[in-house]
Amino acid sequence: MKLNYASYKDKVKACWIGKNIGGTLGGPYEGVRKKLNITGFSTAKGEPLPNDDLDLQLVWLHAMEIEGPKHLTAEVLGDYWLSYITMYAGEYAIARRNMELGIIPPLTGETENNWRLKHSNGAWIRTEIWATLFPAQPDMAARYAIEDAKVDHGNGEGTYAAMFVAALESAAFVVSDIRKLIEIGLAKIPYESRMARTIRLLLDCYDNGVPAMDARDAILKENYDIGDGWFSAPSNVGYAILGILYGEGDFKKSMLLAVNCGDDTDCTAGTVGSILGIMKGTAGISQDWEEYIGDKIVTCSINQGTAFPFVGTCTKLTEKVTTLAPTVTLQMKGHFAKTPVFVKDEATEVSAEEITYFALPYGQSEESEELAASLLSLKTPNTIVKNCGAVYALVTVHGGPYAVAGEQKRISIMFQNRLKAFGQQPHNIKVSLIMPEGWTANAEEFDVYVPFWMSITENTFNCLPTEIVLTAPEKISAHNRILILVEEYGRYHVEAIPVMLLNRLSEKPYLYEDRFNNYGL
Repeated sequence: MKLNYASYKDKVKACWIGKNIGGTLGGPYEGVRKKLNITGFSTAKGEPLPNDDLDLQLVWLHAMEIEGPKHLTAEVLGDYWLSYITMYAGEYAIARRNMELGIIPPLTGETENNWRLKHSNGAWIRTEIWATLFPAQPDMAARYAIEDAKVDHGNGEGTYAAMFVAALESAAFVVSDIRKLIEIGLAKIPYESRMARTIRLLLDCYDNGVPAMDARDAILKENYDIGDGWFSAPSNVGYAILGILYGEGDFKKSMLLAVNCGDDTDCTAGTVGSILGIMKGTAGISQDWEEYIGDKIVTCSINQGTAFPFVGTCTKLTEKVTTLAPTVTLQMKGHFAKTPVFVKDEATEVSAEEITYFALPYGQSEESEELAASLLSLKTPNTIVKNCGAVYALVTVHGGPYAVAGEQKRISIMFQNRLKAFGQQPHNIKVSLIMPEGWTANAEEFDVYVPFWMSITENTFNCLPTEIVLTAPEKISAHNRILILVEEYGRYHVEAIPVMLLNRLSEKPYLYEDRFNNYGL
């Protein structure tokens, strides 16, 4: 598979310009829960609105520049979040507070996060960075979208939405058929997820000639039980795809359709602009709208300080992304079966077989172990996946990161081989616990034998989970950190997995809205 570098670069620039246009067009109407009749901009010429949808992606780009693709996990992204992201709203605020308490992803997105339960928008709106860094690699884009989403969404529909959009956007570099792109996106998420059901409903409406705004009403009815969900991912992704489908590829028409559906309008329009930008390049963007917005990027949620390399224009952002992408792709070569080659003097070339490969369900293509590892924590709630040298450790904190004084707490741990990195070798693992004073466990130190004949990509486990039963003393601190040390006999690598347990009267978490209700707010 070949990607012409000049064409790729043009599509990346169009992606960011489209994102900026859409965010500015829809920004003034964000959160309006009714059908609208917007026909153009309501902001001053040459003044794009700030948008967290784009801001967070600048931080992720910086993380990729520093860490590289093989080390960029949800845990690492969380560190960059704490350093550079200043937005305190919705799931962003809850995830940040959880990280400050010592909880690590994906538990940061799952703990006391009522926004996650409402399937919030925060993750799918920031997927373009993964698509542009991994063009024509939908599995890879989806993999990093998972790691990104785990920070503030954990498992659930918000993460599925990010996987769907990231895969679609990545494939759009070489696929121009929107129906094929939707098929590729749907292949990466569970068939019975609310996200997938919503997109299938939209396709049925479109195929049966249902008018656009009636299709919008059908989507709203499908997800009505979410409640006050102007920010919910299934509906809003549906509105964005509605715009592209019913807009029939026309840049202005598509974007206005998305905005006029209401709800999270800057997100829906921004994603429409990004997808069409990638599909069509700068030639597909309405020139008068591009001129009206200009090239400037305005931020609202980044601590730029002295360490952050701020990118102030779409042109400069394009340069940084397209300079980095070939290096990122080269580092992942051998880990992914369909890694493209960037070419200078040849046309983009992709076969029908490769496009068919894009649409294989997530987990059936020859993705790397890193991709499969990203999926593992989505399958079991409150599960941390940690690279521990020759093996992956999966630590499940049953019931979430809570402890009750004088009561028991269950944690389980199991291992999988990293076969691609270390070959078909068995491993003898030593696990030991470091606990706060007064805490006890059924086994503070034990060994686990990990055979070689099963791999992570086969969706099987190398060993049965070992259950750790902790007993808390009668008085415990507000924050109780358990360190699980993992080391292998015959190797020098030692990994410490921190598990923070918060003092609770019971293991049932209190949602933030429950706390407000308790105080009559």
